[in-house]
Amino acid sequence: MTKSGTQTATSPSRLIDLRIKELGDWRGEMLGRLRALIKQADPEIVEEWKWRGVPVWSHDGIICTGETYKSVVKMTFAKGAALKDPLRLFNSSLEGNTRRAIDFHEGESINEDALKTLVRAAVTLNKSKAKR
Repeated sequence: MTKSGTQTATSPSRLIDLRIKELGDWRGEMLGRLRALIKQADPEIVEEWKWRGVPVWSHDGIICTGETYKSVVKMTFAKGAALKDPLRLFNSSLEGNTRRAIDFHEGESINEDALKTLVRAAVTLNKSKAKR
């Protein structure tokens, strides 16, 4: 498949690879680490590239996005407000009724087990809604 007859389509996974590489700093490392944890939590996750350059991970619907800004890597869960978060990973976008996000700053550690549990819970939620 080509666009305008000259560009070949690039897979979403490859575009995410390129984004991680082009960042070339802690944000790329963080995005790469988050991506790896998402894939560990759900090996059937589908990688997508939406909204002019946002990595998206889906399984029966959007699970989360990985946005990069100057001072933060933001992991936004599409249905985060419906997820239990006993360890209070969500620290951003808390006021809405649907989404919730986790902002990661330079030098911060990731609670890997809790994050993978949250991803799995989001997958379970999407699967339960897909069966309706």
